[in-house]
Amino acid sequence: MQNRDIRFLPALALTAAVASANVAASETDELRAEMQALKQQLAALADAVESAPQDAHQSRVSLGGYGEMHLNLNNGDDNEIDFHRFVLFLGAELSESTRFFAELELEHSLAGDGKPGEIELEQAYLEQDIRPGMRAKAGLFLLPVGLLNETHEPETFYGVERNNVEKNIIPTTWWEGGVALTGELAPGVNYDLAMHSGLNTADGTIRKGRQKVAEATANKAAYTGRIRYTGVAGMEVGVSAQYQDDLMQGGGEREISASLIEAHVAYANDGFGLKALYAEWSLDKAVNAIRAGASKQNGFYIEPSYRMNNVGVFYRLSGWDNAAGNSSDSDYQRQDIGVNYWLAPTAVLKADYFREELADDLNATGYNLGVGYSF
Repeated sequence: MQNRDIRFLPALALTAAVASANVAASETDELRAEMQALKQQLAALADAVESAPQDAHQSRVSLGGYGEMHLNLNNGDDNEIDFHRFVLFLGAELSESTRFFAELELEHSLAGDGKPGEIELEQAYLEQDIRPGMRAKAGLFLLPVGLLNETHEPETFYGVERNNVEKNIIPTTWWEGGVALTGELAPGVNYDLAMHSGLNTADGTIRKGRQKVAEATANKAAYTGRIRYTGVAGMEVGVSAQYQDDLMQGGGEREISASLIEAHVAYANDGFGLKALYAEWSLDKAVNAIRAGASKQNGFYIEPSYRMNNVGVFYRLSGWDNAAGNSSDSDYQRQDIGVNYWLAPTAVLKADYFREELADDLNATGYNLGVGYSF
């Protein structure tokens, strides 16, 4: 019996091994099935996350902004330090063809009764693609005039303060409420057409005539058009025109028509830069309400610059006259020279010196220091 049992041991061992292999194979098949099911669940979860409305909406919202602080050291006058602007941008892609943009600004750090600053809504509009190369917008937007009005982040221009021609003649920053169309006529040739709210001034003071779309009188509309050529790398050539048939918005004895013509060129290549701009207003001079000389208002500047790596230097010669319609000496001439140092592509330190003359008589001199950023 003992020898017989010994002969059966190999058979028993083989039977056990086969049974164990069958169990292992069964467990492997079950594991493979479970892994396949898990892969399918993960794929379904990924599709659900990608198509979830809340997550998709969040991925299309963008936030940005810019700010700048100035120290003005005025010879013979009080010095001043001012956090001039703190701005937040908001953008949202509502669909593949519809977008929303907004810009909210706090000027001079404090706003309210007796405070020096203001809280201003400078942009808030919807943009809609019409077809390839053409889009429309409606709401509150910056007008397509000049070099600075639409693009004025601190790192994009030289000098601590914005130039006086685009401040007093155009006048930057200038926004209105209305509708606009932007398109491409040919490669490198773009156009802008806009119908919008207008200025409201009885004496022809352009900058103070901005109503900023704040319960603005809208009896008379204004119209702006622009053509730009950007077909050469680093170059922009543009011409803008605006017409408004009554600067008093129907509130005077007769209408005061006004038109603005502006032309500019900007070129940058291998560190060298050049900007030049001319702008001129023509107002109905037959109206007695217009102050002396305000029927013509014009200005120009030319600004060569050179940048090497993070350091750039510039010189600007500018002149402007808000009462050029008579023979009195009311024109300003100004020279600015300075340096920008970019800490990062959108962060800059600035320093400059200026000398300003009114009708060939020294008006002011001083130094400016500034820091600016955008994100």
